[in-house]
Amino acid sequence: MNEQSSTQREVTLRFLTQAIEVNFIGNIHGGAVMKWIDEAGYACAAGWCGRDAVTVYVGGIRFYEPIHAGYLVEVHARLIYTGNTSMHIAVDVSAGDPRSRKYNKTTHCIIVYVAIDENGRPTAVPKWHPQTDADREFEAYALRLMELRKGIEAEMQSFSGAD
Repeated sequence: MNEQSSTQREVTLRFLTQAIEVNFIGNIHGGAVMKWIDEAGYACAAGWCGRDAVTVYVGGIRFYEPIHAGYLVEVHARLIYTGNTSMHIAVDVSAGDPRSRKYNKTTHCIIVYVAIDENGRPTAVPKWHPQTDADREFEAYALRLMELRKGIEAEMQSFSGAD
């Protein structure tokens, strides 16, 4: 068995939304969606590396349309790139009325996790090797975003006061 076949590259969580998750205008709160994204991303990252992982970056989160109470939600997380200790996970959220069986993409983002050892220090992850053209497109997407992030981080640092 090769290294990639013994790991889990994708995770999908499905559940019904509840009225307790709505915001002041009656839609599911964006913070709830972000929590679900992080949970699916973590499950994907931990499944890939076989250990704990921590979120180090969430980028490009885009809310396309609202999610309503009672909708069936699907949060799909997929590994798209690995560094030495990091894993880049693309997360897509879809939702819709379960009676209509029509689901729309509501949210997308990229999360970067770092695998940690039992002392909380970064540790190596299994290398992911794209197998298909779609895989290679996802990897190229992750690499482009890494380059863009460098400029964004430099710009943000000038305003945050952090060194």
